[in-house]
Amino acid sequence: MPEPRRLYVIGDIHGRADLLERMIAAISGDLLTRPLDQCLTVTLGDYIDRGLDSRGVVERLAHNPFPTDYIALKGNHEDLLTTFLKDPASGDLWRRNGGLETLHSYGVDVAPLMRGRDYAETAAALRAALPPEHAAFFAGLPLTLTAQRYFLCHAGVRPGIPLKRQSEADLLWIRDEFLDSTADFGRVVVHGHTPVWEPEVWPNRINVDTGAFMTGRLTCAVLEDTDIRFLTATL
Repeated sequence: MPEPRRLYVIGDIHGRADLLERMIAAISGDLLTRPLDQCLTVTLGDYIDRGLDSRGVVERLAHNPFPTDYIALKGNHEDLLTTFLKDPASGDLWRRNGGLETLHSYGVDVAPLMRGRDYAETAAALRAALPPEHAAFFAGLPLTLTAQRYFLCHAGVRPGIPLKRQSEADLLWIRDEFLDSTADFGRVVVHGHTPVWEPEVWPNRINVDTGAFMTGRLTCAVLEDTDIRFLTATL
């Protein structure tokens, strides 16, 4: 893929298929008013959990609904799902972090997990309910993307560690050590994971997670080298 001249970077969607549809339209409209070739849309993970239509979000993203090339990165909630399928004993952590909503969206009975039992049977039911395209989508998510002067990942990076040596755990889960750091990471880190009311722009990072599942506001950063602007999808 050639170096993108414009990046559309979308924060955590968390099952809000309704807001995703509005963001697809917003990006299409932006391209009509500001046409440019070699554009790339990137989603920063957390497509599932908490919102009501995780299945609908994955169905759309698995078939690139955007008017540009598209890359989907992995979030910690996708990691929770794939870990549950491999190790059903992890279901207690997932059910406390929005997994029940995802299971329900795939038509899987959530009553056993609500009672804290039959995790293996529930994992088998989810595995059977996942369309092959959805399973392939979850299995193929990369952790990072480097483009222009930016480093894109879900949660952030650990200060003092080169970008190429970041651990998967930090890329998916880190918070305070990264958010409180004023270090120069070598590139501007574009991330989600930690909800904020308005997108944050700092010298070393940009946060585009505006808590779509609870605020009804999905944010997309539009990046063209040093030019930064935002698109917002609301109901």
